[in-house]
Amino acid sequence: MISRDEVLGNLEKIDLKNAKIGVVGSHSGLDTCDGAKSEGFKTVAICQEGRDSPFTRYYKTIYDEKGNLRRGTVDESVVLNKYSSILKPEVQNDLLKRNVLFVPNRSFVSYCGIDAVENDFKLPMVGSRNLLRSEERGDPKDYYWILNEAGLPFPKKVEKPEDIDGLTIIKVHHKVKKLERGFFTAKDYDQFVEKSQELIKQGVIEPDFLKDARMEQYIIGPVFNLDFFYSPLEEKGEKLELLGIDWRFESSLDGYCRLPGKQQVELEEDGIIPEYTVCGHNSATLRESLLPKAYELAEKYVEATKKFYDPGIIGPFCLQTCVDKDLHFHIYDVAPRIGGGTNVHMSVGHPYGNSLWRQEMSSGKRLAMEIRRAIDEERVEEIVT
Repeated sequence: MISRDEVLGNLEKIDLKNAKIGVVGSHSGLDTCDGAKSEGFKTVAICQEGRDSPFTRYYKTIYDEKGNLRRGTVDESVVLNKYSSILKPEVQNDLLKRNVLFVPNRSFVSYCGIDAVENDFKLPMVGSRNLLRSEERGDPKDYYWILNEAGLPFPKKVEKPEDIDGLTIIKVHHKVKKLERGFFTAKDYDQFVEKSQELIKQGVIEPDFLKDARMEQYIIGPVFNLDFFYSPLEEKGEKLELLGIDWRFESSLDGYCRLPGKQQVELEEDGIIPEYTVCGHNSATLRESLLPKAYELAEKYVEATKKFYDPGIIGPFCLQTCVDKDLHFHIYDVAPRIGGGTNVHMSVGHPYGNSLWRQEMSSGKRLAMEIRRAIDEERVEEIVT
């Protein structure tokens, strides 16, 4: 892990009065930039050639003759041949010269690799650098380990295919779409063999997929991605905030589920198995009797991160949950950074964040507010790692 002294040394090179918020142009990049603009920051999007048009063209900022922002969210774009080129020393030095405070998202870690993020990325990072590794499923101290240590509920793990004795989800990376899911479900061992062989044949999963797979009980119920924020700077109000809730559209699962049951069975008999590729999000709320339970989950997670990943979670994080028939939460994934569905409430905010802050409050805006406060109070070192 890059030393704390080196991070703070690079922080000293940044002119905080002219600080810009930088982010990889993918995942939740638009929400991050939109929120930054609402707090008066200049924004820098690090893009990959061929995938840059939302940032370099369609959401590029335009100012009027008086310098007032007329449209757009992205002031500056750094277009690279591939996202991982952000690790090149000359690119990092350029970002430092631009006075960039960097906000990590999942695309940043996925394209650059966790080892490089921990050891080679020199920019001050707003959030918890050491917690990003907990998303690497199978790591000795991944988020399942944290959840277990915190006494939080998560789906029961199935150790081997022969142990499958009820509906089970097999979580594995897609063979071709390297950053996507090759998930499938099975009710017993025979169905596991049948489906896995069909998916191998179709080129969806690798023949040796089991070595990196996680198998767990499938929770039947709605999905709620709980977008929280934890502020180390807050002194009067609660440090923990629920900003919003989202849920996913998954292809081809969603189209599959809209078909009559008979046709679903026929498709499966023909070897057509739905895939779980996330392609969009929508907004949701919880019945109020579930809100205390949601906050309790987050409080326990925050305390566990402080205990095992000093200094603990900083800023936005997402607990991805299912709610069963008895209204019990089960956490099936954790994002220790800005979530993937927060674009759903950029600019307009979300009922929970809006109600708390009495204004439109998205994850991106809340993040920018924290950065602005840290700069004004000369406490930036408390929110960067």
